[in-house]
Amino acid sequence: MIYRFRAILDNDTEDDIFRDIEIRETDSLEDLHNAITQSFGFEGLEMASFYISNEDWEQGEEISMYDVSEGHNDTRTMSETILNTVLDQSQTKLIYVYDFLSMWTFLVELAEIVEETEGTDYPNLMFVHGQIPDSAPEKTFEAENFDDDLNEFNDDELDVDDYSDLDFDENWN
Repeated sequence: MIYRFRAILDNDTEDDIFRDIEIRETDSLEDLHNAITQSFGFEGLEMASFYISNEDWEQGEEISMYDVSEGHNDTRTMSETILNTVLDQSQTKLIYVYDFLSMWTFLVELAEIVEETEGTDYPNLMFVHGQIPDSAPEKTFEAENFDDDLNEFNDDELDVDDYSDLDFDENWN
């Protein structure tokens, strides 16, 4: 079977920027990563991750390019994760982040599952709409209870020059 995806650049402009991509359900997330980066004109050399998403586009489990957990926990990697093991008709949404310094963010949705067309090479770029900007759209991040966390410390009680309560030797070198 063939998965048809729409990868939409998550931006705050009025212009929609997206690519429609066909790929085999038995290909890996790494294959989808390569198809997305190529279709948007990226070199594909930067770190990236997919995040399983719910209907409200909330970020869930991360599936990264490389296992950077250093053995502390089980993480899935793109190359080991087959598309049909994370996506189907009931689970259709992924968030894709490319280049963690620039934070290019894409909403990737499985739009349709169809039969393979004989003579078509996959992955297949079906449709291109909009030009990607020169730099990634700026993101605004909201920290929950950020002010509450800052106010947790009373400035009168905090003495930055007092090392007596710290568990280290201030003259260590």
